[in-house]
Amino acid sequence: MEFLGTPDVGPLLFFGLMVASLVTAFIGVFTGAAGGIVLLGMMATVMPPLALIPVHTVVMLGSGVTRTMIMWRHVMRPAVVPFVIGSLIGAAAGARVFVSLSTMWLEFILGAFILFVTWMPKFGRLGSERSRFGVLGFVTTFLGVFVSATGTLLAPFIAASTPDRRVHVATMGALMMMSHLAKVVAFGFIGFAIGRYVPLILAMIATGAVGNWIGEVALLRTKEQHFRLVLQVALTLLGLRLLWSAARGAGWF
Repeated sequence: MEFLGTPDVGPLLFFGLMVASLVTAFIGVFTGAAGGIVLLGMMATVMPPLALIPVHTVVMLGSGVTRTMIMWRHVMRPAVVPFVIGSLIGAAAGARVFVSLSTMWLEFILGAFILFVTWMPKFGRLGSERSRFGVLGFVTTFLGVFVSATGTLLAPFIAASTPDRRVHVATMGALMMMSHLAKVVAFGFIGFAIGRYVPLILAMIATGAVGNWIGEVALLRTKEQHFRLVLQVALTLLGLRLLWSAARGAGWF
């Protein structure tokens, strides 16, 4: 079954993924985290593995572009250049290096790290801002080559660096946009496995832009302390979910 030339995707699934992109974009703006990984989880249930990460990467790149355009005035600009440099190095390394860590250990390390930084915010402010975001650019993009949705790793550091919810969300969108762009360049994803998925990608980017706009409207009506609570709860749940998944992979449950 094909819809608009998209392999193994019928009309119902096509529009379902469009709605998923809208909803997860809203979640990403309103919570300051989680949108990308939730969308990846949804897509993983219905898309072939070979196309999953390339398509998800390009969709998230498009979502990051629209979010950055909407909220550019709030982006924490000093973090951008070092993050981009780190991302380019991380993408180049990730495209060439064989990762020996199993998925179980990767989930365990990420889950524990997210919880640690979320509940010990001073750790997220160690070192100078330039060096910190340079390292984050490398790590986020390197890991993103294999797991795609690594915004949850970045979110607690941005939260620790800024007290303003609008700056958090705008900076998150801009930095993840750079990370996804570096991966697209490194792998040539546009010409790899996704040519027939272009209609779906464009549709998901369009609905993601709508979700970003609705999310910003809701964000501006939310008090700072409420946003911080939602962010901390979202990151905690994501960290615990990764630990649970790692434990199941290890056969502990």
